[in-house]
Amino acid sequence: QVQLVESGGGLVQDGGSLRLSCVVSGYTYSTYCMNWFRQAPGKEPEGGAVIESDGRSSYGGAAKGRFTISQDKSKNTLYLQMNNLKPEDNAMYYCAVDGFGCSYLLRHPNDNKHRGQGTQVTVSS
Repeated sequence: QVQLVESGGGLVQDGGSLRLSCVVSGYTYSTYCMNWFRQAPGKEPEGGAVIESDGRSSYGGAAKGRFTISQDKSKNTLYLQMNNLKPEDNAMYYCAVDGFGCSYLLRHPNDNKHRGQGTQVTVSS
């Protein structure tokens, strides 16, 4: 059974930083797309960042230049470093994994096969 557990969310001031973590267990495939996406109340899910098993990464528009996705394979952990956070970044942040299609999943994050329960990020102005 695949499990993803996020942590690191919280309350931060405008311009602050947070580092999200996601521990993945039970996913045994060597080829994958791991990703972070977010969903604010009343809005559609928005892809943030994706990283492939070979280390290549891509970002959605709001994340470019501010967020950095990384992975530690030895710890089965995915990270999202978020800098210069803004109130419009308020959302529930989810990590997710699927077997392929990072460019697709960045645009359609709800189609991920596996996702965590999410961690809330709140940015105060």
